[in-house]
Amino acid sequence: MRIGIDVGGTNTDAVLMDGTNLIAQMKSPTTSDITSGILTSIESVIKDGPKETINRLQAIMLGTTHFTNALLEKRGLAPTGVLRLCLPATTLLPPLIDWPKDLKTAIGGFHFLVPGGHEFDGREIASIDRKAILESVDEMKKTGIEALTISGVFSPVSNSHEKAAQEIIKEALPEIDITLSSEIGRIGILERENAGALNASLSKNAQLTISGIKKALLSQGINAPLFLSQNDGTLMDAEFATRYPVFTIASGPTNSMRGAAFLSNTSNGIVVDIGGTSTDVGALINGFPREASIAVEVGGARTNFRMPDVISIAIGGGSIIKTDPIEIGPKSVGFKLLEKALVFGGDIPTSTDYIVASKMTKLGNPDHVKNLDPKTVKQVTNLIKKRIETTVDQIKLNAEPVPVILVGGGSILLSDKLDGASSVIRPKNGDIANAIGAAIAQVGGQVENVYSLDKLTRQEAMSMAQNEAINKAISAGGDPKTVEIVEVEEIPLTYLPSNAVRIRTKAVGNLLGISS
Repeated sequence: MRIGIDVGGTNTDAVLMDGTNLIAQMKSPTTSDITSGILTSIESVIKDGPKETINRLQAIMLGTTHFTNALLEKRGLAPTGVLRLCLPATTLLPPLIDWPKDLKTAIGGFHFLVPGGHEFDGREIASIDRKAILESVDEMKKTGIEALTISGVFSPVSNSHEKAAQEIIKEALPEIDITLSSEIGRIGILERENAGALNASLSKNAQLTISGIKKALLSQGINAPLFLSQNDGTLMDAEFATRYPVFTIASGPTNSMRGAAFLSNTSNGIVVDIGGTSTDVGALINGFPREASIAVEVGGARTNFRMPDVISIAIGGGSIIKTDPIEIGPKSVGFKLLEKALVFGGDIPTSTDYIVASKMTKLGNPDHVKNLDPKTVKQVTNLIKKRIETTVDQIKLNAEPVPVILVGGGSILLSDKLDGASSVIRPKNGDIANAIGAAIAQVGGQVENVYSLDKLTRQEAMSMAQNEAINKAISAGGDPKTVEIVEVEEIPLTYLPSNAVRIRTKAVGNLLGISS
């Protein structure tokens, strides 16, 4: 048995599953204390499950916005530095140059430039300079930084300099948490460096949060291993997540998309996840979220690590409606819908009230909305539909109609007919698709590197990339017997010499020692 939990901004959803069978579920308001809320959810679904549930638990899968919120709210971030292996190159644009001032201030914003780095084909720009690195360490001690990201020019091609610098720094400053940018981001030093710095700044927070959750589980007699959702729709074990907390960012929408694919038995299509405050729209490709192909901003910093291609709009079941002129959101009553909405005896008109007034669904007491102007009701419901249809069109790659899967508690806002949809699917238990997506998730590993085909054959380069992706999936907790390559993307880089090619591969497998 597995427990899947998704901690959102307004609600925490939890499910107990035995294989592919849903045994118990719970939906409750998210608490400010993440650990207590998680424990309450787990205790509830265990209580509703079979008598020996606690002894049969194989794993607990957790999706959380905790680390995203830490970045957005600039809280709990470790004083962080950036060591770039680059000289004599890349001095024009120093590390963190494009960061918002408040985020840069929140982590300290210290940076150090030393010789090193590689060309795109693996040739050294300059040799590693131990003396220069140790001089930087002396400066680090003065600043009091607790975390560091090391970024080398073209380190995804060769991260030997990053690893060498890590060893030198660890000898002189063993207590510092180090993130290698080559293990986080893709080609493109500024965006990859930013991703590494964000991960490093979250390191202390991740250690405290994840260890706290594990201790809380043990205190309740729960010995099942803990896994966290990644933003590519797969899982990572607690130890891996402690090292790479940045991979949890945007895991909520990916959990919903994986859950939608599972519940609807649909591998390709568009998922529309409507919550209390916002609607997330993304594309499914072979059962997994399509990844963004451009740089994505996290807390205002441009990054290039894997992120789902999702568009979010401020429309949800709790969106506050104004009528002169008509405005939908962006403010929302959120998890207070059951006390604030008109149909539940409240005094704030919400999108849910207008949907009930339109007789598209039955909720609460319809008498409380019978005085809403019918013309305005029609305008509001049409506007909600039009905005979501427009967002679906934006996420599509062409104008052809595709299946649209509606999930989330706010999916009542839409009818079963949408322009641009070949069909509209409302899977059973779609309101808890996020928790189900966490519970059924597999483990994954992903690699993106540039290879020069002057010294390698195309097949050798492809094999190297695939083996590295497989090893990453295994290191994240995957069963070597089940890990397989599910995606390969090859892009010839015609603007570079040496017959260069960029290869991105993704491997996925089941959790080691845990039955599906």
